[in-house]
Amino acid sequence: MYTRNLETQVRAALVRSPVVMINGARQVGKSTLARSLVSAGILERYFTLDTLTTLEAARSDPEGLVGAAGGPMVVDEIQLEPRLFRAIKAEVDSARRPGRFLLTGSADLSVLPPASDALVGRMEVLTLWPLTQGEILGVRDTFIDAIFTPPTEWPPGTIDRRGLAAAICAGGFPEPLGRRPEDREPWHRAYVDLIVRREIAERTDIAGLASVPRLLAMLAARTMTLVSLAEVARAMEIPATTVRRYVALLEAAMLVRMIPAYAGDLARRMVKSPKIAVIDTGLATMLAGLDAEGLEANPTQMGRLAETFVINELQRQLGWSRTTAKLMHARTSAGREVDIVLESSDGRIAGVEVKTGSAIGSGDFAGLRALREAVGGRFVQGVVLHTGSAATPFGHGLWAVPMSAIWEARPSEPHKTPPRDELIANITPENRHPEIDFGPPVGGEVW
Repeated sequence: MYTRNLETQVRAALVRSPVVMINGARQVGKSTLARSLVSAGILERYFTLDTLTTLEAARSDPEGLVGAAGGPMVVDEIQLEPRLFRAIKAEVDSARRPGRFLLTGSADLSVLPPASDALVGRMEVLTLWPLTQGEILGVRDTFIDAIFTPPTEWPPGTIDRRGLAAAICAGGFPEPLGRRPEDREPWHRAYVDLIVRREIAERTDIAGLASVPRLLAMLAARTMTLVSLAEVARAMEIPATTVRRYVALLEAAMLVRMIPAYAGDLARRMVKSPKIAVIDTGLATMLAGLDAEGLEANPTQMGRLAETFVINELQRQLGWSRTTAKLMHARTSAGREVDIVLESSDGRIAGVEVKTGSAIGSGDFAGLRALREAVGGRFVQGVVLHTGSAATPFGHGLWAVPMSAIWEARPSEPHKTPPRDELIANITPENRHPEIDFGPPVGGEVW
């Protein structure tokens, strides 16, 4: 079983909030993480609505199911019976203590109005994504903290172009990672079928279901591009309004997400269209019909999927990084762009360019230099990630950095007060106390 780096934040949230929700796509490991907290004694009972008996009990008497547990409990896949949210609200309001409920859900909370209405001010939401490379290797990824706290030295590279192609095709879903590469495709195909039948079928007409996997495949082939949904609609020969509705459903099922455009200091010159990204590159390569060898031989798809790979890694790291930041992309009307722009909560800016080759030149920094000039003193650092082995400076705040730094880089200024992390990591039933203050959520959202 993989150790999830988000677990520290989940334990901390259970100390300060009555209800904690782990949100995420199906099969990313939410249930496994929840069960591990029960095994550790942090929570006492585990119910999953994936079991028909439990689901029927929740539908017939939601208050009875919630009230019967007594101690802290898990409700897994709560989106299957939204009425439980109000039952939980009533139970929490009767005894306002932290750590009473851990919920998991496989749908964007924006499609669950009872959640936002009933548990406002009572629930903290954390998102669990597929595994990062650091979690696969058993280390805590801290690239975001490193880029905002420039290291004196970036680590040497440990992955080349071929290794990157293999990592992209493997993706981050736990189950297929345990299989041979040739045995992963059936799992990914079954996964798409499951999502269409269980998550999307409940929200659309049956006649349209056949179009959803085809749409997802088209979006996978265009991942991390400025996608015109009107163009996709023409290619699929269905109305643009239908395409927009299906894309919204894919977002709600957490299979794709929009990467907003950075405007900021460049607002008048910026393209404001978002990019669209598939949340897992293993899934995307299956949909595109590519294996590692085919991907490596296809420069266009290799570039798009490498960019998707990096932005997915950084999105996942935001769940536990000390630095709170937003992920965006930037592109001027003249075509100059930065693949990934990170803006911290205090307004500092960092930029990341993604290259799949090992030879980096000054021209690869054009977009980062433009960003540095535009934001002035708010610019912290810009890096061009590559598949070579050496880190090389290219001027003030600019570095060519090996791709493996995403999971191997460490901040140059270690945190000076480690007891907070140590205390969070060692929360047990015995030392859980409602008056312990762990500060504001890290990577979470308070409802």
